[in-house]
Amino acid sequence: MTPLTGLTSAEAASRLARDGANLLPQKPPVPLWRRIAMQLRDPLIVVLLVAAVLTVTTGDWADAAVIMLVIVVNTTVGVVQEIRADRAITALAQLAGPEARVVRDGHQQQIPSSDVVVGDLLILAEGDIVPADAEVGESAALLVDESALTGESVPVDKPVGKPVASGTVVVRGRGRAVVTATGAASASGRIATLMVKGAGLTPLQRRLAGVGRLLAGVAVLLSAVVLALGLVRGQPVELMVITAISLVVAAVPESLPAVVTLSLALGARRMAARSALVRKLPAVETLGSVTALATDKTGTLTEGRMVARHVWTPTAQAAISGTGYAPDGEITGDAGAFEKLLTAAVLCNDARLSPPQDDGGDWTALGDPTEAALLAAAAKAGLDRKQVQHRLPRLAEMPFDSDRKRMSTLHQLPGGGARLICKGAPEALLHHPVLVDGPGLLARAAAQAERFAKDGYRVLAVASADLGAAPATIEESGLSLLGLIAILDPPRPAAATAVADCKRAGIRPILITGDHPGTARAIATELGIIAAGDRVVDCREPAALDHVQAGVYARATPEQKLDIIQSLQAQGGVLAMTGDGVNDGPALRRADIGVAMGRRGTEVARQAADLVLADDNLDTVVAAVEEGRRVYANIRRFLVYGLSGGAAEIAVMLLGPFAGLALPLLPAQILWINLLTHGLPGVALGGEPTVPGAMADPPRPPSQSILGAGLWQRVIRIAVVLTAVTLGVAVWAAATGRPWQSMAFFALGATQLGVALGSRTRPGTLANPMLLLAVAGAFVLQLAALYVPPLRQLLSTQPLTAGDLLIVTALSVLGYAAARLDRILHPSHRPQGPSETLR
Repeated sequence: MTPLTGLTSAEAASRLARDGANLLPQKPPVPLWRRIAMQLRDPLIVVLLVAAVLTVTTGDWADAAVIMLVIVVNTTVGVVQEIRADRAITALAQLAGPEARVVRDGHQQQIPSSDVVVGDLLILAEGDIVPADAEVGESAALLVDESALTGESVPVDKPVGKPVASGTVVVRGRGRAVVTATGAASASGRIATLMVKGAGLTPLQRRLAGVGRLLAGVAVLLSAVVLALGLVRGQPVELMVITAISLVVAAVPESLPAVVTLSLALGARRMAARSALVRKLPAVETLGSVTALATDKTGTLTEGRMVARHVWTPTAQAAISGTGYAPDGEITGDAGAFEKLLTAAVLCNDARLSPPQDDGGDWTALGDPTEAALLAAAAKAGLDRKQVQHRLPRLAEMPFDSDRKRMSTLHQLPGGGARLICKGAPEALLHHPVLVDGPGLLARAAAQAERFAKDGYRVLAVASADLGAAPATIEESGLSLLGLIAILDPPRPAAATAVADCKRAGIRPILITGDHPGTARAIATELGIIAAGDRVVDCREPAALDHVQAGVYARATPEQKLDIIQSLQAQGGVLAMTGDGVNDGPALRRADIGVAMGRRGTEVARQAADLVLADDNLDTVVAAVEEGRRVYANIRRFLVYGLSGGAAEIAVMLLGPFAGLALPLLPAQILWINLLTHGLPGVALGGEPTVPGAMADPPRPPSQSILGAGLWQRVIRIAVVLTAVTLGVAVWAAATGRPWQSMAFFALGATQLGVALGSRTRPGTLANPMLLLAVAGAFVLQLAALYVPPLRQLLSTQPLTAGDLLIVTALSVLGYAAARLDRILHPSHRPQGPSETLR
């Protein structure tokens, strides 16, 4: 191989066979059976499977069928959501550098990037995505955007001998480079191998696992007590065994998995409507548990586009408004005072701006983003690039390089002569012999440049000199300073609102970036992540990661980002991480929930994330947190409803004999009540809207049980009311010669339905109409159990007189009253803040 001929086709084929395709490590596709098995491993599903077996052993095929239907629906919804999300991610995926230009057999060829091998000679030009790691062999003002890999927002100059990394983008110039590493051995591949964390249990799954074990144990224990008491009283063994099994089934809220799945699916659908793709259903709820939000800077908190914010000349200074590359905005003060400075910035410039291709689109830049920012600033001052460059055509240039840190161009003046323009870093211009200005002016300019830099700006100095004739070669000396231009990648308009919303919700925002500490501080301070005097940790310093309470980490490598995430998790709490670059991939995978940008994000970031924001809008994360809190609140709401009903059924069976009721309810009646109350009404509770003010509360402590914060006490209080109403009706009916068992049966079912209505988020409105319809349907079926002959025979019930029915129906309103009054008298205890260790 030589730099002129590259590899031969035969050698390239041999290396491809030896090293493999130039592809990032890919996870093998998950087979369908494994997806199903993962759904069936849910502890509550396991409890339901046991309940199904028990109901089959008693010959209760109807209830067994209902339980199996819940299992099948829950599993199907979960599997379908995962497959749909994976397909959508695949559709979003665009391989880094899908095609590459190489020299083989002495000729340029266009090949798939997957066929690039070590030793290939790459041809790089403006706009190309680098397909593999390589070393630059030829460079003509080659400038590469490495933000996806390092987080650094400013493009990097690549002279001969410097490395370029796969997945980075050429923003200016051209060059040739020899490939040094491909696939897993490349920089992107090495980062991808860090993403080895397996999928652990989400906070919701951990809480529900504990609830499943608790419910199963308590239900079996109390049912055994009922069985023993019945046998002691001389009840038939077979009847009491069936009764005990029926109580186990009734005590376990078998529609809980369906409620969870429905709530998560509704949340995922709402998120999809807001351009957020949920890859795993539990991710919706996990965001509701978040106590800290770690975020990347470039492209996440910021626009990923450079914007000129300030201009300074020896006689004037002004701010520039507007965002992006659009010419919308203005220069405060007299724009004419900066015309010469901005004209020079347009002339010493190789970038181009393109207007939107459709309505609502954005202006885009071709070339160095910093130079594009200069063009946008000039446009805001009323300067037209084409007119300026036509009036002062370029004669010669000296491209930017990392040694000089400046660029110079020579232009023909309309009246004869030439103008030399030079722009570059202040330290490269603000001295003699480049400038002829006096030391006082140079000192003032240097001090101003330092102030801009401390505020996080990238500063460019611009100088010029008019010459009598165009020189044969450009000499960068004898120029006069025109001024300074301060540029930065500005925060997204919605970012400050998103950060404020997080803080209001008790979520600690943390910035982790590979960018310069000054830039990180400026963005974090502007967005309100830290106060002006707060510490910014420079990860290049020794023991930098010991500062676990910091709000900003700068110059962080992918490995350090991973260490920071692990350190924060070790303190307790639930951590979300947002990012878009290859360097964010490992941290996205390691966080409790990873959120990737879909439009600007890299394939590595998208594949590592649990949630993908197709519109790159950080506000959507805040909306997802609210959605997660809604899901969790609805699950707790259902638990109050379902467990209070189950507890009441067991209490009635335990206490009934002491009140003279030998067997208060028959097994079939218990299962019927369970079927009606835990069925559609229970599932419909999962569709309740968000509680007003949910985002004003701090996140719940990660260690808190799902039955915590007063929930189990509420279950007991409501169960006491249900038990009292049922036993009171039964004792009164037995004493007055009425069909007491049928009245107790109807009272227990109807009163539980009253609790369902009382559990609504917004009573008295038509919010969640499905719950109203489900309760009405269940009530009609409960009536049918008393009056439809086939059901009466199946359930051994007797019809009630109109008077008795009216009395029991009126008493069932106590269930509604109990649920509403309990929320008023015993409001849920809210934590005072997130995990103290993450404060």
